[in-house]
Amino acid sequence: MTTDGHGAAGRVLSVNVGGPRRAEWGGRTVVSAIWKVPVAGPVAVAATGLAGDAQADLRVHGGEDKAVYAYASEDYAWWEGELGRDLPPGTFGENLTVAGLDLAAAVVGEVWAVGSARLEVSEPRTPCFKLGMRMGDAGFVDRFDGAGRLGTYLRVVSPGALSAGDRIVVESRPGHGITVAFVARARRTGAIDDLERLVETPELGQSWRAWADRELARRGPR
Repeated sequence: MTTDGHGAAGRVLSVNVGGPRRAEWGGRTVVSAIWKVPVAGPVAVAATGLAGDAQADLRVHGGEDKAVYAYASEDYAWWEGELGRDLPPGTFGENLTVAGLDLAAAVVGEVWAVGSARLEVSEPRTPCFKLGMRMGDAGFVDRFDGAGRLGTYLRVVSPGALSAGDRIVVESRPGHGITVAFVARARRTGAIDDLERLVETPELGQSWRAWADRELARRGPR
């Protein structure tokens, strides 16, 4: 079942891309593409992401379910208050810095019209140690996760092009009510009812549904 998105709208503040680079962290050399910088548009977007963008480890980053990562300026403002410093767009490795949308409340499977592209909310971010490296603080990963301001990944429904300043219109929204925040909570709590709902949500990223299915199998019959 799909419901009207009620014309909910936001805006793209910045389009950010970057490729893999080497960095020293924890006594070893790490290759990561978490460093993203704003670029002028229009920027082409295809099934696997934005032109000029790349990921270092395709086992856990990128792919069609995680083609584009969005983070909200409202969450940036919160972090700036917490950290006591300015954070430029792309700091958290996002491709789209957006305004006017509550990403935690975004429903998995809702479709955004952005520029000439259409994107679909697929899953929350699961931060890894590379975010700590980017922030210069190994403990930041747990802090980011605990704050619940994770942003959202998007898959590309229709390729096109987008630019900073583009309006984001929520065209449609599934009626199942599984939000980005719900998925993140299910990972933290492991509640069986929540895991069952994840498995039954076809719009959710495949790796999340597989994880929930394994967790349920591990628990055995109810």
